Amino acid sequence: MIVGGRIRVPGDKSLTHRALFLAALAPGASVVHGALDSLDARSTARVLRRLGAIITPLREGQPVRIRGRERFRRPTERLHCGNSGTTTRLLLGLLAAHDFSSTLTGDASLRRRPMRRVSAPLAMMGARFVEHAGDGLPLTIKGGALHSLAYQLPVSSAQIKSCLLFAGMAGRVEVKLREPQGPSRDHTERLLRAFGYAITEEPDGWIRFEPTGRLTPFEMRVPGDISSAAFPLGAAVLAEGGELVVADVGLNPTRTGFLRVLERMGAHPERMNQREEQGELVGELRVTPAALRGTAVSPGEIPGVIDEIPILAVLASRAEGETVFRGAGELRVKESDRLTLLATNLRAVGVKAEVMRDDLHVAGASTPPRGRIRTAGDHRIAMAFAILGTVPGARVSVDDMACAAVSYPGFPDMLKSIRRRSAR
Repeated sequence: MIVGGRIRVPGDKSLTHRALFLAALAPGASVVHGALDSLDARSTARVLRRLGAIITPLREGQPVRIRGRERFRRPTERLHCGNSGTTTRLLLGLLAAHDFSSTLTGDASLRRRPMRRVSAPLAMMGARFVEHAGDGLPLTIKGGALHSLAYQLPVSSAQIKSCLLFAGMAGRVEVKLREPQGPSRDHTERLLRAFGYAITEEPDGWIRFEPTGRLTPFEMRVPGDISSAAFPLGAAVLAEGGELVVADVGLNPTRTGFLRVLERMGAHPERMNQREEQGELVGELRVTPAALRGTAVSPGEIPGVIDEIPILAVLASRAEGETVFRGAGELRVKESDRLTLLATNLRAVGVKAEVMRDDLHVAGASTPPRGRIRTAGDHRIAMAFAILGTVPGARVSVDDMACAAVSYPGFPDMLKSIRRRSAR
């Protein structure tokens, strides 16, 4: 495939979720431009409407208008979070500070995802829980007055961290957190600082939150999601020729681990026109085809590339030598058991891949990938193997491309748009 063009990817999923949550608790009218219009983002908007916020429909190219309220309204029905773990876990943090009971549920995939990683520390703060299905959903939370928390997270996770910071904000109590594998993405910290909340990073790795701020109505623009950009960038790296530019994409330093791994593998992503917008670094990325070589991704790097490992594993399958993702056990509790599913699907298309404890080993191959991919409804698995299907001679069949809409509406159309006529 020859690639070409200048594209924009959908709005950042992490920032869209967080902007909607904060606007829903900022009394008055807020406006969010460039919000992601995806199934996960719609799940957040849906549950916030059930809690009393007024939110206009999420539509591509149109601003989202939110009329928030200082406290949520007691819901009259279960809060259905769809497939979105971010919606569920961040919402639990906010509900912990509200003096009523709420029951959260989701689709079959979300109901299997672990929730004690957030319910346990929230219980230490004073929230109460009723489990209906073991460690998953449905889950009922009874919130109220909270007290401060000092807590070392079991894994480095932006969802757990943001849940507890949101609880501290809504409950107006101090929270002190430490991530064991290094810092995860810091969008929540940046947004809360913008509202006057004191968040300091101490030399020993602890993050201290103090409830010094106050949510007020705001207007913001969400940049493109670098995790979504990773897929067309991956297509450009594997292409036979051409170049691709992704414009107006977020380049937050806690989100660019993917680019650093790409550089180690021999690619040359070029950052251009960088600027700061509302506390977030934004710019353009230019990528051309490259001959790749294997690398090792350390446990400390995993939190910074957690959403990009599927596309990195696919790129590793076309690299010279072996690539190892070490300490990637967190992939087992994503939308699917991504660790096992990646290895299984890579083997299905003729690639040597193996999971050893929490490490994923991928051996590069030169023969065209051919086989059928089982996604288990996981959007990032679907998109990663669709990119592998662009390799010359490939015959890769993905069983469910519709699930890409969870994070990247219009993904198949984007992939068609960057193709250029082969020079052959």
